[in-house]
Amino acid sequence: MRYKIANVELAPQGSQKIQWAWRAMPVLRSLVERYEPQAPLAGATLAACLHLEAKTACLLLALKRLGASVRSAGSNPLSTQDDVCASLVEQGVEVFSHHGMTPQEYAAYLEDVLSCEPDVIVDDGADLVATLVDRMPNLIGKVRGASEETTSGVKRLKAMQAQNLLKFPVISVNDADSKYLFDNRYGTGQSVWDGVMRTTNMLVAGKTVVIVGYGWCGRGAALRASALGARVIVTEVAPHRAFEAMMDGHQVMSMEPAAPLGDIFLTFTGNIHVIRGEHMAVMKDNVLLGNAGHFDVEIDKKALAKLAKEVVCAKPGVDTYVLPDGRRLNLLGEGRLVNLACGDGHPIEIMDLSFALQLESALYAWQHGRECPAGLMAVPQQIDRGVVETKLASMGVLIDSMTEEQTAYMNDWRED
Repeated sequence: MRYKIANVELAPQGSQKIQWAWRAMPVLRSLVERYEPQAPLAGATLAACLHLEAKTACLLLALKRLGASVRSAGSNPLSTQDDVCASLVEQGVEVFSHHGMTPQEYAAYLEDVLSCEPDVIVDDGADLVATLVDRMPNLIGKVRGASEETTSGVKRLKAMQAQNLLKFPVISVNDADSKYLFDNRYGTGQSVWDGVMRTTNMLVAGKTVVIVGYGWCGRGAALRASALGARVIVTEVAPHRAFEAMMDGHQVMSMEPAAPLGDIFLTFTGNIHVIRGEHMAVMKDNVLLGNAGHFDVEIDKKALAKLAKEVVCAKPGVDTYVLPDGRRLNLLGEGRLVNLACGDGHPIEIMDLSFALQLESALYAWQHGRECPAGLMAVPQQIDRGVVETKLASMGVLIDSMTEEQTAYMNDWRED
């Protein structure tokens, strides 16, 4: 067994975290109980790149219980929890990650993970798939299929597909109803503010919050900001989303007039430099700058550093950039995912849905990947629907079903 982690002796406290998360994941537990006797992943080698904390550990251990040989990298230097990594290793998962790893170490760990020659890939941000395509193309033919968790990852995969580089099927977990309707909106909406508040200990009520990007993640964070008593400004490039933000009661404007008004800025676009030097040059003293996109590119950190006369670590997770006129701009979590760099990520119950989708998608890729065309594909509808049905059942919630007459009526194009 191979691994590269910080300290194997941290396993006991990591195990406590994992056990706590497992108790609040009834859907994932239900799937393991259903499938484990058949060991449907027996013989499969599975490579993962995920935020290595307690909830993702539950997914990795569930995949192992179904028979897979599992190897994982951490998808973010600041979200990797060393005690969780130690517990995973103790329980037979090969892990290559440690908190605060350098970009060079991160790239090397991705290659370490892929060197197992995986049959199935579980990806976050498409980092494993991109590494495979760029640096280890000789292993592509072994891969039966993959799954992708994030909006940013799906964007990268679409670009690869357009260039005919995607040679195996990749299930877009991010686009399943059970994922984006709940994970992106309610998961991000709560966890972003958890990261901001626990790191800064500052009040949200009464402040002006600028939400950059009004996709499912941005609208979730805007909803929570309003509930916390903030005034919300939304900036957007898409007219339909801008109009939707207005209909939801938020003020909409471009970044230029928003920059001097905001107290807290949060980015949700997946694009580069949506907050630039000219915006930061006119911001108030002591503003908070946070990013909730997968990569740390949305806030132009080089421009921020060029504006500042000095940079001070104000407290863990907060770097204060002091401008020549004395104004201070506070960057949270190095501009990385604020909900994971400064917190524990999405609520457990939300990730229960997403990771149930990941488990089912990995199983589907192993069993049916060779039959599917290369490129992005949707989560099969029966999987998507089944995950939420299992969730509702775990909560004791019953829903209606249509009668035969109603079904026939809905399937008939004629009007009675």
